[in-house]
Amino acid sequence: MIMVRGLGVNYGSEIALKNINMDIQKNKTCAIIGPSGCGKTTLLYTLAGLLNPTTGKVLINGEELKGPRKETGVILQNGGLLPWKTAWENVSLGLKVRKLDKSIVNHRVATILKELGILEHKNKYPNQLSGGQKQRVAIARALVLEPDLLLMDEASSALDAINREIIQNLLLKLYKKNPITMVMVTHNIEEAVFLGQEIVIMKQAQVKHWIHNPYFGDEDIRSKPGYYKLCYQVRALLREEDEES
Repeated sequence: MIMVRGLGVNYGSEIALKNINMDIQKNKTCAIIGPSGCGKTTLLYTLAGLLNPTTGKVLINGEELKGPRKETGVILQNGGLLPWKTAWENVSLGLKVRKLDKSIVNHRVATILKELGILEHKNKYPNQLSGGQKQRVAIARALVLEPDLLLMDEASSALDAINREIIQNLLLKLYKKNPITMVMVTHNIEEAVFLGQEIVIMKQAQVKHWIHNPYFGDEDIRSKPGYYKLCYQVRALLREEDEES
């Protein structure tokens, strides 16, 4: 699905990414974690086609990425909802831009809002929604486009611990029902271990560690020793990277 070869991104004289090489298989999930400023979000934005590489290239389904692609859904850290539009209008916007028939738009928006448990809030504006509800609207807006690739930048970071787990459970449920390729940036170790089949640890613009998660997909993993063992492993590697800085 995704092939990254020799990827580098510079902001002027600042190196944001340096010689990134990675493969993410179709319909797999990948969690990217690392300290602030290590290049996580830059990598995600480059995979989205929102940033152009300085060196190297990104290929998706064998085609070199030259800009945003319509099959990629993106969920930003703040949700990115338009405050002057209702939940329904926010979710339907992308479908209307693509000039789909009104009946198709209505059916797809109603279906995804119902699946995410927020159909009853369809006429509310973002400032009338809770943090968890706003994140569900942002997720709905991305998934209603039926993407084959979903990119998430700190999708649950603004939520409290309880709502964060609810959103994580929801994302896993949606993935298991309809697997797509998912790449997420997170600062949260527990989230990375819960949602990432592969866990990538970054430091100073480079990928330092790649961990396969054998526990992915177990909805009850948070209550099992293996989950905490893997969390400890990731935490130890992050601490090791911090000590080397």
